[in-house]
This record gives sequence, structure tokens and C-alpha cells, in this order.
Amino acid sequence: MSTFKEMTDEQLALLYIDGNNKAFDELLSRVQDKVFTYIMYLVKDADVANDLFQETFIKAITKLQNGLYTDSGKFLFWINRIAHNVIIDHFRAIKGEHIIEPTKDNDLQNLKGVSVMDTYRESEMVNEQVKKDVKRLMNALPESQREVVYMRFFQQMSFKEIAEETGVSINTSLGRMRYALINLRKMTRQHQVNLNLE
Repeated sequence: MSTFKEMTDEQLALLYIDGNNKAFDELLSRVQDKVFTYIMYLVKDADVANDLFQETFIKAITKLQNGLYTDSGKFLFWINRIAHNVIIDHFRAIKGEHIIEPTKDNDLQNLKGVSVMDTYRESEMVNEQVKKDVKRLMNALPESQREVVYMRFFQQMSFKEIAEETGVSINTSLGRMRYALINLRKMTRQHQVNLNLE
């Protein structure tokens, strides 16, 4: 069998999809500098770039695991496209594009208050149930994975902050998150839990 070093990025990605986690480690070591440089060039802030880099790889891992990658011979282009979308989302969030557009005559009375509130309450209940399910599943994770998931999603800490808080490298934090996501995905399938927020 050929070693990882002799394989193309695309072959490694396909191996990872088939369940070989070490293939992803090799892939990460090959492309991480190029992806980080691309992000840094656009955001020009090392802390922000680190966070967006981690988010890019979490999205890439999720897409790979969900079978959303096809071997086109351009893995680096594929992952840079994910990075690009993450950067766009970041800049949109900064601009605060959550602005409610008024109706033609600035008349918001057309909104049905009761139905809006009912929809809001229903979404709130679904989201509460999802949070309870996530916490229950998290408790089944190994402590190091549970810790990084809690810090990232419940305390909104950056991967740099998590690394400093736990005394490990950023790559170790990313690795723990990756394994936590793998384990959470397995558990959601086993227990048929739907984790979609409304």
C-alpha cells in the first residue's frame, strides 16, 4: 500500500471519507498553511484568521463526512471556496445585516402579532429541545471533547482562547472538536436525534 506522502490531496480526502482519520491529518498538514495565508490575506487580523481557519476546517470535515465532496482533482480549490464563504459570512456579520426592512409605507401593522408570537414560541420550544438533546449527547463525550464543544458553542470562545484556557495548541483544539463532531454525529444517528435549530 502506498504511504500517505505519495497520495494526492484528493486520494487522501476520499480515504478520510471512507473513515481513515490519519489521512485527514496528512491532508491538513499539506494545505493548512495555504488556507491560512489565503484567509489572513483577506482579513488582515491573526486572531480573526485563526478563528475563520478553524471554522473552515470544521465545515470541510462536516461536508466530507456528509459525502458533499467529489474528486475533481482540485481539493485545495474546494477548501479555499469554503474559506471564502466563511470569510464572506464573517464580513456580513460585522456589517450587521440583520436589518428589518419596512413595508412600502413604513407600516408594520400588516404583521399579525399573535401568529408571529406563536411562531416565535414554537421555534423557541424546538430550539430548547435541541439544546437539551445536545447537552445530553455532550455528556457522553470524552471530557476533553466535551470541554472544547462547550467552550466553542456555549461560551462562544475562539479556538485560540480555548487553546490558551486548556493549555494545548490550536491544532489540538481543532482535533478535539473534529473527534467530538464525529462522535456526536454517530450518536445522533444511533439515537435518531434531530439537531436542526428553527
